[in-house]
Amino acid sequence: MKPLNTFFLFAGLAAIASSCVQRSSSPDGSAPKPTDTVPSKMVLIPAGTFKMGTNDPAYTDAIPIHTVSLDSFWMDEHEVTNAEYERFVAATGYKTVAEQPLNPADFPGAPAESLVPGSGVFTPPSHPVALDDPMQWWKYVAGANWRHPHGPQSSVKDRQNDPAVHISYTDAAAYAAWAGKRLPTEAEWEYAARAGKEQQPFYWGTELKPGGKWMANIYQGNFPDGNTGEDGFLELAPVKTFPANAYGLYDMDGNVWEWCGDFYRPDYYKVSPSRNPKGPTDSFDPEEPGAIKRVQRGGSFLCSDQYCIRYRPGSRGKGEINSASNNLGFRCVKDIAAISQTR
Repeated sequence: MKPLNTFFLFAGLAAIASSCVQRSSSPDGSAPKPTDTVPSKMVLIPAGTFKMGTNDPAYTDAIPIHTVSLDSFWMDEHEVTNAEYERFVAATGYKTVAEQPLNPADFPGAPAESLVPGSGVFTPPSHPVALDDPMQWWKYVAGANWRHPHGPQSSVKDRQNDPAVHISYTDAAAYAAWAGKRLPTEAEWEYAARAGKEQQPFYWGTELKPGGKWMANIYQGNFPDGNTGEDGFLELAPVKTFPANAYGLYDMDGNVWEWCGDFYRPDYYKVSPSRNPKGPTDSFDPEEPGAIKRVQRGGSFLCSDQYCIRYRPGSRGKGEINSASNNLGFRCVKDIAAISQTR
């Protein structure tokens, strides 16, 4: 039996876990590749050294600050969009975890009608609530997936430049392999997000709203029932809506959480290598010991200083590898050497 993740429940069971095996990308089992060999919409991130993590006691799993040196790499300038994910699906026939039924063996005793494809959807209550129970604003919605972010009646047809959401780690890794890329390491992600700015309150600088302008798509108002939408968006924003950082990267903060390739352990920073760290060799989360988790970074449209403050520099997120929600997406990176070999 799989460990239960209590974050999204449907009919009394944990429905964001799945035992489904990743589907083959093509009938013969091979992975079709896109025709492009030169990175499209990617930014060259220069090699360098930075201070990773934070000493803020609010982020116990991001302590201590430690020096990391990285080789240069390419990174997608924005999160993978619905249009881009559609091209992958059209080429491969891939079905995301959220589109596949749950395995009854993982949930003994659960009624068969409950084991339906779906995903977690932010569903704000109509009144203020205590912030100690996420189930008051998260619902497992049958039929919710990247094509239908709020359920079967919703569509991304007119939202092609929105980030693709309801993307599990498994789904993101499949796309990256097809595209000839990979998911960023956690160190690469933070280095790129900081873009040369060391240990400041926000990735973009020292003020939340420099010049009175919102710099990222995060939550304004009373969480979770009173989103004012002051930044222009109640939920997702199209990519490249907010200013790019000094490296030319968009939405490294807010909008959607982004998967990294690293396994999650809260103690990893104490032993992390100083050069090109790739994360621990296994996963461990004391809050859910049996789950296999990977790192997530950047926060989402639901982050604010009132709740989910992990949009701040150095902070970390985490997720079970087959979990998904409508604030979870990704972007990819590509090694310099891999690019040279394709030319």
